[in-house]
Formats: sequence, structure tokens, C-alpha cells
Amino acid sequence: MTQVASEGRKLLRLEARNAETPIERKPEWIKTRAKMGPQYTELQKLVKSEGLHTVCQEAGCPNIYECWEDREATFLIGGDQCTRRCDFCQIDTGKPQPLDRDEPRRVAESVQTMGLRYATITGVARDDLPDGGAWLYAETVKQIHELNPGTGVENLIPDFNGKPDLLREVFESRPEVLAHNVETVPRIFKRIRPAFTYERSLDVITQAREFGLVTKSNLILGMGETREEIHQALVDLHGAGCELITITQYLRPSPRHHPVERWVKPEEFVEMTTEAEEIGFAGVLSGPLVRSSYRAGRLYKQAIEARETAS
Repeated sequence: MTQVASEGRKLLRLEARNAETPIERKPEWIKTRAKMGPQYTELQKLVKSEGLHTVCQEAGCPNIYECWEDREATFLIGGDQCTRRCDFCQIDTGKPQPLDRDEPRRVAESVQTMGLRYATITGVARDDLPDGGAWLYAETVKQIHELNPGTGVENLIPDFNGKPDLLREVFESRPEVLAHNVETVPRIFKRIRPAFTYERSLDVITQAREFGLVTKSNLILGMGETREEIHQALVDLHGAGCELITITQYLRPSPRHHPVERWVKPEEFVEMTTEAEEIGFAGVLSGPLVRSSYRAGRLYKQAIEARETAS
């Protein structure tokens, strides 16, 4: 109990310090415009009429128009309370509700109802559960595949504390892509993601690649990293076996969160695309409004094409 109280006080101090910096004004290139095509309009009506829930809508993702036009969507599993706190993430930290064992079926049915070609499954860390939520992540993939045999599934997972048996349980569900986001560079990693470690996150990717899965990660820029550190993180990720990478701008969810330390210009994102491709990534999406599940199905196809070319 004393440790919990100590962690709580530390968290309050951090959030108070963050709140001393007002929310930053976004530059012009961050703003997005709605482009509503026929697929998006159809899905929007369907989701509303069926009472479905997607991260795309609930997080106000700027790419929803493009992703839904491609019949792609993202679902959050495991509840809305995370047992960890990352200083960039808008999901609340707290005590989660008991595990909902019916959730995989409902998500699979939502994928079917929406007629998705590609679904990304992400979720909260569940350190309150003996298996860290591994069953839930694995079962959701299995049920989506069972009900939607033509749909690709990307599983964006926490690290399960790097435990090989828990990771294997998730890997054996055979998602088309196994994603685990490193998010930032070693120097500031502990401050930004105190419950994770950089090395353990790289090892999750290595284990997934050794299992034979297509691997993917994400880097968020604007939290205090340098250009040289970004390059080294890309080298580290590729060396760990990461095939696909998304690179994005940090957008601060609230005054309680880490301040934006810089706005990365669009031309720098273009340079990083070239840089990542030269390092050897099979697929790269880099831009101010890119998110880790943006155009995920297209990126997966690039990984498959690269594997076929190499074989």
C-alpha cells in the first residue's frame, strides 16, 4: 500500500509539473480536413445504428476518413482503465474492471457487421491479471479470423513484461501483423514510459519476428528526442527485427500530459521516410498526422511483397 501511495504522489507531482506549461498552439500543417467518401459515410451510419465502438471515433483520429474508406478500423480491448501510465497517452490509469470474456466475440461481430478488410486490435495493459491479458489479445484475433476469414488482423500489444510464455500465447493466434510500439528513444524512455523498458520492447519485437510474424512499431516525435537519437532508434528497431515503422508527431491530450517540445516540419518527416527505407524497413509511413494503425492494411502488403522479393 505504501508503494502505491508513493507512486500516486509521484504521478500527481509529474502531472502538476506538466500543467505548468499551457497547451501549445498547433501549426497550420497539423490541421486536417474532412474527406467523406461513400465507404466512410456508409460505415458511419452503420456504426451509429448498430451501437458499435471504435478507437477511430472515440479518440477523434484525424485519419478516420481515409481508413474507413479503405474499410479499416481499430478496436480497443480490455476496458478503458490502464494499469500503467505513459506521459503521452490519453487513456486513464486506474483499477480496471473485471475481464470481460465475451469481448472477443463482440469485437469479431463488429468487424463482420462493418465488413472490414483489415482490423487493428489494441488495448490497455492489464498487470492486474495473472496473464497480463494475453488470453484476451489472442482470443480476439482468433475469433475475428474465425468469423471473418478474409479479414487481416493487426495485434498492437503491450509487453506482457517480456514473458516468453505469454508472448507465445499471443503469437500463436497468428495475427497478420504483430505490433509493439517503442514510441520514444532510450534517453527519455523512463520519463515517458516508466512501466516499460526500451530493451524489453525491442525484445518483444525480436521474439515476434523469430516466431515468423510480420513485425511493426511506432515512434512519436516532439517529446524531447534529438534527430540523431531518432536515427539510432530506427537502427535499433530494424536490428531487432522490425519490418514496418510509423513515425508521427506528438499531440498533447491534456495539460496533465507531457508538453510538446517541438513541432516537426512535414519536410523532416519526408526525410525520415527516406532514412528508414535506406536502413531497410519494408514499409514506412511518416507524417505529422500518421498514427500507428494508419493505412495498416497497405503497410502489411508492403511487408509481404518485401518478403516475397527476398525469398
